[in-house]
Amino acid sequence: MKAFPLKIVTPDGIRFDGMAEELIVRATTGDMGFLAGHTNCVAPLGMGRATIVVDGERRYGACIGGMVSVMNGNVTLVPTTFEWAQDIDVARAEASKERAQAVLDNKNASETDILLAKAKLRRALVRTAVAKTK
Repeated sequence: MKAFPLKIVTPDGIRFDGMAEELIVRATTGDMGFLAGHTNCVAPLGMGRATIVVDGERRYGACIGGMVSVMNGNVTLVPTTFEWAQDIDVARAEASKERAQAVLDNKNASETDILLAKAKLRRALVRTAVAKTK
């Protein structure tokens, strides 16, 4: 399969910079796949698993927020946060899930607290699901 340049850049630094054969990410409108020769585009990212194929091997990461762009064959993934499956601290994600659920179970929680807890719960669920794909 033909490869293309892929760069994954977060506010914390570069997570990947090399050649890939395929990229699948969750955009705000659903999953998007990229192969060599993809047309130029820009799309906002949602929360989900990123699948990257390098040298025929699939790698997985938790990809949350940000954007993906394709310009002249170069694909750049700029997520708010990105963690490779093997680097996810499952205990930390589970603890975050429990804290978020406690807020959601609190009948006195404010609307803002509930919205934040829902987002934190979704992130924790994505992280734990991706961690299982190691």
